[in-house]
Amino acid sequence: MGLFSKIKKAWVDYITWEMPDDDFFDALEESLILADMGMELSVGAVEELRLKVANNQLRGEEIKEALRDILRKKLEAGNTALDLSTRPSVVLVIGVNGVGKTTSIGKLAHRLKEQDGKKVLLCAADTFRAAAADQLEIWADRAGVDIVRQHEGADPGAVLFDALQAARARGSDVVLCDTAGRLHNKQNLMNELAKLRKIIDRECPDAAKETLLVLDATTGQNGLIQARQFKETAGLTGIILTKLDGTAKGGIVVAIARELSVPVKYVGLGEGLDDLQPFDAGEFVSALI
Repeated sequence: MGLFSKIKKAWVDYITWEMPDDDFFDALEESLILADMGMELSVGAVEELRLKVANNQLRGEEIKEALRDILRKKLEAGNTALDLSTRPSVVLVIGVNGVGKTTSIGKLAHRLKEQDGKKVLLCAADTFRAAAADQLEIWADRAGVDIVRQHEGADPGAVLFDALQAARARGSDVVLCDTAGRLHNKQNLMNELAKLRKIIDRECPDAAKETLLVLDATTGQNGLIQARQFKETAGLTGIILTKLDGTAKGGIVVAIARELSVPVKYVGLGEGLDDLQPFDAGEFVSALI
């Protein structure tokens, strides 16, 4: 459980696993809800555990392992690896302001370059927020990768077009595209995202494409609401969950995977370049419980 050792897990510390009576199951249900797993999912998981305990006379560590198994299965939402099978492959990164989107792009670029040997190009298509391109350029320098940018207020589609042309000319393996911190209820921004997708389809019709939504784990159930609405409009292929090293309790990971069938592909566990890690359900559940 090394990768996830920073996750706050005090929500299970007071559970007495040796006494699986009604009080135990009530306390466990409350703990799962407080861990941002949501009411319906928490109640269902505890009822499933209650049956397993009764049928198999489980105690102590056996109960913990049974709960881990239940939660692992609920986390099975598809392939957690990025599809980077073409040159270039294109990854749109979306999300509201403040969730760590630009930071996650920089960390992902570093990881793809250093660990996967990919030639990465960043596209600064967030031309709406002041200094967004400057921030992305700082991360490009830190990660040692190329960046394509224009002036503030430029057409995001034009920036993406230039980036795709540059990727082909330079032999880049992956284009990571930053987008405006769009609110999920702003239709004009959603229309802009659709425009970006059309440009990718037109310029790189055969490219492997990913659309990753960055969520702040500390927002709990609000993050689930964001994910639900973005999925309806953006065709998500995966989630990057940030700030799991802070006050987040982690249960939102299970809720997202279960309710939306969208896999969590990466998790942010700190501020360093190497603190974006591929998500591993087994290791994650073991760290929580």
